[in-house]
Parts: sequence; structure tokens; C-alpha cells
Amino acid sequence: MLYLSQIIGRPIFDARGDKIAVINDVIVRYGEEDYPPVIGIIARYRRRQFFIPNRDVSDLGETGARMRSTVLDLTPFMRRTGEVLLGKDVLDNQLIDVDGKRVVRVNDVQLIKAAELWRVTGADVSLQGFVRRLMPKGFYGSDRPVEVIDWADVGYLATDSASATVQLKSSKDKLSRLHPVEIAQLAETLSPIHRTEIVESLDDEIAADTLEEMSTENQARILEEMDEERAADILEEMSPDDAVDVLGEMDEEKAQELFNLMEGEEKADVAELLPYEHDTAGGLMTTEFIVFPQNLTVAQAIARLREMAETPNMIYYLYVVEEENSWKIRGLITLRSLILADPTYKLAEVMRDQFQSAHPHDSAEAVAQKISEYNLLALPVIDDEGDIAGIVTVDDAMEILLPKNVQKRLPRLFG
Repeated sequence: MLYLSQIIGRPIFDARGDKIAVINDVIVRYGEEDYPPVIGIIARYRRRQFFIPNRDVSDLGETGARMRSTVLDLTPFMRRTGEVLLGKDVLDNQLIDVDGKRVVRVNDVQLIKAAELWRVTGADVSLQGFVRRLMPKGFYGSDRPVEVIDWADVGYLATDSASATVQLKSSKDKLSRLHPVEIAQLAETLSPIHRTEIVESLDDEIAADTLEEMSTENQARILEEMDEERAADILEEMSPDDAVDVLGEMDEEKAQELFNLMEGEEKADVAELLPYEHDTAGGLMTTEFIVFPQNLTVAQAIARLREMAETPNMIYYLYVVEEENSWKIRGLITLRSLILADPTYKLAEVMRDQFQSAHPHDSAEAVAQKISEYNLLALPVIDDEGDIAGIVTVDDAMEILLPKNVQKRLPRLFG
């Protein structure tokens, strides 16, 4: 086993044993492997840097590197796609430890030789790793345990080089093992550019869920920096009310551009909410809810629920309307009551026809207070014609009622 600090700056000898250069960096190729292989070293001779591939190196260790021949290719080093320089790109940079669900700084890189090939196996994030770099030949306290992050658990490496894109391709599945809340919390500790890279690396659905856990300001900045088509795809996956909020945070021209790129029902849902002021019930509500006609039986309603390809995050309440394809609300029923009801009864017989509601132009604060006072999970918003226009969920209400510092500690109930 070796640490990068133990070989950086060490001499390179030719086959005769003559010192010809020093090790300036170690280069690995990032692909789909959990432990990327070392493909060579970058040598420095005076001001010239050149690449020595693995096949020309017979030995690598704390004493330096030894070549198989006396012939050198002094062509100046040029980084190729998929290559990561351990010293330049990894040391002192931050990474996401998926297993530990945290962001840590890399103080040293662990290398292990397996089947005649050196591989990156871990990142030393302890103080010992930093001290080792100061005294690579041996240092006080070297027998103390170190904390090494298994490289297979590295979900993201925050580097300023183009290699980050390559690294993200292979770590996408690792990040996706985390809950969107956790991804968002970790991403928000990084710089804006790295925050954007993390969201870009996720598939559209997880990217949308992750963005919804961030502040509206950060959501807007991230989507503004992304490719327009991709940003529009992610907006389509977001809840309509969240999508409206983030569009409202953007520059008007940019918001219109992204809205125009949206498609289908998702665009229509967002369009319904755009006219409402942000601080009203209409601006707070979402159009993701389920309605059933009142003449449907309990058994038929349950069957329809099972047949739905997609269901809203919030389905604790089901809203009962006058007839098929109508929005005129007549009552509501909780999912629990529906399941426990006699399957032969019609919804009109088991629904609650007395319930709290809001008007689209009611103030957001008044709506939030009503949800809190009546201990509701959601409140229907009904327009002048008696049609249900949307619902306001308790998590959105809490964002209005609770202080900012408390909001950040609360989970999204329906995320």
C-alpha cells in the first residue's frame, strides 16, 4: 500500500539507475470501475513535464519510480479525456462520502497494487493524512489510526478540472442511493458550480426531487446554468407549485424561455398557477390532487387508484366532484376512510360534505393559519364557480408559519 504523498516529488531512475526526473503527479483513468487504475506518472525535468505510461515503469514505491529502459519520450504532457490527476484534481478538494453522507476534504490518496496494477482505493481525510504530506518519509504519530474513505463510496469529487464530468458519470448511481434531502444538503455545502454539476449528474426525477429540497434561489441559479432543454425536462418533473416558484425567481426572459420549452400536461399545470400572486392561496397551491365523481362506488374508486400510472405525492385526501370530468367539488374523503368503507357504497354516501376550504385570492398566511388551526394535511382551494382549483399542503403552509432556521430542520412531508 502507498499514499500519494509518499511518491510525489520522489526521483525517477532509468534502467541503469541514473536519476532522470522526479514524479510530479500520478494519473488515473476514470471509467465505470469503483477503483480507478493508475495509467502512468507525470514526470518533471526542469520546467518540462512529460508522461511515462505504466508499461515503461518497472517499480513504483516510496523510493520513487524505476523505468524499464533508458529511452524517454519528452513530448510535453497533454491531458486526455477521462484522465484524473491525483495531485492536482483530488488533493485538498472536497468529495461526497456516500456511506457517511457527508462532505469531506481529501488530505491524501491511498493506492494499492493488485494484479500488477496500482489502483486508487481510498481517500485519507484525517489530520494524519495532512501531516504525512508534510513529512512523507515518516512523521510523529505515524502509528496512529487514519480515516480512509473507501473510493467505492465516493459519490462526487469537487474539482475545477474537466475530469469532474467523467467522474460524475461513474458516480451517478452512488449519489442516487441517497435520499434527495441528503443530496440537497450535501450539495448546498459546495460551491455553486459544483452544486449544479451534482444536479446535472442525476436523472430528471431525482434531480427534480433534489431541487425541491433546496432554497428557491438555489433552484433558480442551478437551472439557469444548465442546458435549457435539460432544465425544462427537470421543471416538468417538479411539482407545479414548486416549478412556478422557481420560474418566478428567475430573470423574466429566462423564465419565459424555459416555460416555452416545457411540454404536455406539466406545462398546462404550471400555466394554471402562473397568474396567481405568490402570497395568495393560488400562488401556494399545487394542482396535483385526485378527484372522483360522487356516483362512483368505493370499490370502483379503489380500483381506479390502483390503475393510475402516476399518483400525486399527496393522496391522503381524495376530492369528490359532481360528475365525471367535472371540477365542481361536493365533498372529500380520507384514504383511510375509503379503504375501511363498504365497497358497495357510493362516494356520495361516505364523503364529508362539510369541510374547510380557501379561495384562490385568500392570503397565503391566512391559508397557512387555517391549516394549522384545523390540524389539516391539505386544504382545497375553490374558485368562484365552486370548482376545485388546487390544494395547499401542510408542508407549504409550514414554510410560511415557521422561522427559516426551523424550516431547514423539517423534512418535506410529501416529498
